[in-house]
Amino acid sequence: MATIDLIVLGILKKEPMSAYDIQKLVEYRNISKWVKISTPSIYKKAIQLEEKGLIRGEIVKEGKMPEKVIYSLTDAGEAEFEQLMFEISEKPINLFLDFNAVIVNLDSLPPEKQKSCIAEIEENISTLKSYLEYNIQKKENEPSIPATGMAVLRQQYVLVEAIQGWIASLKEN
Repeated sequence: MATIDLIVLGILKKEPMSAYDIQKLVEYRNISKWVKISTPSIYKKAIQLEEKGLIRGEIVKEGKMPEKVIYSLTDAGEAEFEQLMFEISEKPINLFLDFNAVIVNLDSLPPEKQKSCIAEIEENISTLKSYLEYNIQKKENEPSIPATGMAVLRQQYVLVEAIQGWIASLKEN
C-alpha cells in the first residue's frame, strides 16, 4: 500500500531507525488514527522496502542488547519517497467513514433502533473530539511536534465538528 510506504519512507528520510522505533513513532504521533497502519504492517513493510532496494538495513548490536536492524533510505528510496508524495497528493480525495455503512442502512431498522445507532455514532464522534481537543492542547506548544502533525490534528478536529453538525441535521430528519 502506497500510504504505508510513504509513512515509512518519510520517517526514515528524517533519520535511520529500527522497525520497532518506526512503530513507536507511529504510535506516539497517533498516525494509526488517520491512516490505516498496524504494527505488523510496519515490520512487513520494512522487509518489503528493503527487498525493493528502497531502504537498507544494517544489523547493529549495542552492549548487551540483542541485535537489531537499523534501516536507512537509499537513493532509490529518496526518489520513491518524492514520487509517492506527488502521486498521492495528485489523487482525488476520498473520505471513507466506516459508520456510513450504518447510515445507508438505517431505514432497514425500526425508528427506535435507528436513533440508537445514531446515538452510538454521536457518542463515538464526541469521544474522538475530546481526544483531539486533549491532544491539540497537550501538543500545541510542544517543540518536538512538527507543524505538519499539528495541522493533521486540527484537520481532524474540523472534520469532527462537521460530522457533529451533520449528525444534528440527520437527527432533525
